[in-house]
Amino acid sequence: MNKKGFGSRIVASPYILWAALFVIVPLIFVAYFAFTTPDGAFTLSNIAQIAKYKKAFFQSVLYSLIATIITLLISYPMAYFMTKMKVTAQKMIMVIVMLPMWMNFLIRTYSWISILANKGIINTFLSRLGIGPLKLINTPGAVILGMVYDFIPYMILPIYTVMSKIDDSLIEAASDLGANSFNRLKKVIIPLSFPGVISGITMVFVPCVSTFYISQKLGGNKNLLIGDAIEYLFNSGPDFYNVASALSLVLMIMILVCLFVMNYFTDSEEATIL
Repeated sequence: MNKKGFGSRIVASPYILWAALFVIVPLIFVAYFAFTTPDGAFTLSNIAQIAKYKKAFFQSVLYSLIATIITLLISYPMAYFMTKMKVTAQKMIMVIVMLPMWMNFLIRTYSWISILANKGIINTFLSRLGIGPLKLINTPGAVILGMVYDFIPYMILPIYTVMSKIDDSLIEAASDLGANSFNRLKKVIIPLSFPGVISGITMVFVPCVSTFYISQKLGGNKNLLIGDAIEYLFNSGPDFYNVASALSLVLMIMILVCLFVMNYFTDSEEATIL
């Protein structure tokens, strides 16, 4: 027993070291800078300055919620219909879903600039129809569109993974008991796929709320998100590291609270099903 425990610790030690160096230690530095001045003295003024960025926090949460909801509305039916296809078709669709993830994130975002620009692909087509040009770039809609496009694979994959493991006999049993298609979806498929939905929501909302590059390239200066504010402060020099760390700390706490709430509802839903 002790030998197995010792062996497990030896095997896990590289991962523990990695987590300590690249996760725990950076978080400690962020917390330290958040509560100190550039001279190293303790202060709460950095936290107090967060009120100046409440609009950026609000916009970040709002855009992220909208993008997450849109992503879920697109991904859930897609994942459901994927499970009804043949295995070869499922693999092909999965490759198509994952293909954008193999390309550089910056390239994917820049591609939307050429599509949404005033002289981009969409406006060029609309102009030939006598409709355009329309204001598509540097708008909140462009930012949300970029979020949905960049992070939709992270919603499809967990939902599809959970749905593909649902036992068909449960659906057949519901049909034998007189449940129609809607009731089967409501009473069987959605409850059993709920953990995948929560996982997808987490994997989409967290990067959306902290993103900055999408909003800079597709939203312009009029759509400042909290990620943009943090990046701007860090690029402004050492005198602004402390305020930027305070913003990062608050954002991290907010994300952890969201994860805790989502995990709580996931556990509650699983207990209800059991």
